[in-house]
Amino acid sequence: MMRSGRMVERGILSRYDFRRPGVKLVYGLVILIIALMVVSMLYPIFVTLFNGLKTNAAVNSFPPTFFPDGWHWRNYREGWQFFDMPLYLRNTLLIFGGNAMVIFVVLGAAAFSLSHLRVPYKRAVTTFFLMTLFIPPTTYIIPNFVNIKELGLMNSFWAFWLPAGANAFYLLLLKTFMDGIHHELFEAARMDGASDWRCFSRIALPLSVPIYSTLAIFIFSTAWNDWFWPSLIMHKSTMYPLSTAIYKYVIGARQLDLNIRFAILSIVMIPPIIVFLLFQRFIMRGLQLGSVKG
Repeated sequence: MMRSGRMVERGILSRYDFRRPGVKLVYGLVILIIALMVVSMLYPIFVTLFNGLKTNAAVNSFPPTFFPDGWHWRNYREGWQFFDMPLYLRNTLLIFGGNAMVIFVVLGAAAFSLSHLRVPYKRAVTTFFLMTLFIPPTTYIIPNFVNIKELGLMNSFWAFWLPAGANAFYLLLLKTFMDGIHHELFEAARMDGASDWRCFSRIALPLSVPIYSTLAIFIFSTAWNDWFWPSLIMHKSTMYPLSTAIYKYVIGARQLDLNIRFAILSIVMIPPIIVFLLFQRFIMRGLQLGSVKG
């Protein structure tokens, strides 16, 4: 559409569409639903943050107040000192780093093989992995636990790293992305004497940085939030990740003030929010590129 001698891009709805009462009504309902969704997501976050800055009496008062009467920052210091948070944070980062390494190398090589190598029955293999996505995760928790126990990997970080190499969703996401990398690049490299591994490590891997960035955020979120699986395979308190330690020592604590609990939860909640805000563009870009085939 031309306006004042320049081209103006038309959106989904134009000003002429808003002249119709039905369009205005639907548009208003959509805005209202979006606003309610935003409020429902932000409200628990702010409640946790503000309760972590209140006194224990204010948290237990009725009717409850949303904003604190004073900013009691010492609650965060007491929450940090309540248990060995740096130890559990280190364990969480070790789990994340190992999972990321296994997924990047093992699943990346598998996705590259299914996309650009002559793998026998690779269509059937891809279909098999696709079918596993429809299996409820709760059905293979017990088999995984039995396998980990038989392998002697209880109380070991390998109990996290090995299962990470069997994630069908990440495999198919990587394969879909690598399907968009042109075969001519690898054919030219092979003409120069490059091996399959060299094609993967020197060509496919650098070109897959967007999807790897997206997966890194997903892997970090899983390692940060998962408490159930660690509680099954980790029986030593010094091996707990942060989420399991929070569940056992904070959520289940009987002699811990509520304001200190909220302060601890605020400390644990802030890092993933910061990670998401800083790298959210990689999530959308990686998923968009992963859905386009060349």
